[in-house]
Amino acid sequence: MTLQVLVVDDEPLARSRLRTLLGSCTLPAAQVGGEAANATQAMEMLRRHSFDAVLLDIRMPGADGLALAQALRTLAQPPAIIFVTAHAEHAVEAFELEAADYLTKPVRLERLQMALEKVERTHLAARGIQADTPQEALVIQDRGRTERVPLHEVLYLKAELKYITVRTAARSYILDASLSELEEKHVAHFMRVHRNALVARHAVRALEKHDDAVEGEVWAVRLNGIDELLAVSRRQLSAVREALVSLGGEGGRRN
Repeated sequence: MTLQVLVVDDEPLARSRLRTLLGSCTLPAAQVGGEAANATQAMEMLRRHSFDAVLLDIRMPGADGLALAQALRTLAQPPAIIFVTAHAEHAVEAFELEAADYLTKPVRLERLQMALEKVERTHLAARGIQADTPQEALVIQDRGRTERVPLHEVLYLKAELKYITVRTAARSYILDASLSELEEKHVAHFMRVHRNALVARHAVRALEKHDDAVEGEVWAVRLNGIDELLAVSRRQLSAVREALVSLGGEGGRRN
């Protein structure tokens, strides 16, 4: 299904960015069915048209987004509400209004798609339809192109400066995301080996010890498909060993 979305924000540039992000969404697909700069305009559009979701700013002139969300609950078929705001302090109030999600600006494509997936599941469940489970993937913007990289192809995720390096056997990608959020979302696929790195559980081949002239004894994991070794911090060493045992892997040692 293609979700019909109403974008409500008093800032034209903010509406334009959301319009661009929605155009890049694939699973589920979404399109902007209307835009409004304030609560009054939004209510007029909602009385005339049906929308699946509203991307709703909180701080706007006149009635704010929280007041509009309260009013939407009186509609016969209220749309799902996804708050999009620069202010994180209203999250509790937002979820008391049964918001589908709460996104903080600047919104990342991956987080927007996660929110829309929730809306799609809710709509399909209301119709008694079981949503298809798409192949899990990371959505990556690369040189003006949107690409889905299947999760099973990813060997490691490494935080470098403000971005994440996504490494597959074939190549590397750059992803604008949070390593902690990726770990939480995909904990079944990845394990942490360092404060700045997650590795694919299925790809770990060995845990190796090396003697470093400066740091002394250091450990690293070797992954299937690439020659690169990834450092394992002392803090994560025990957990990595346990994970290797539970996966049936053999931690090779080199002295």
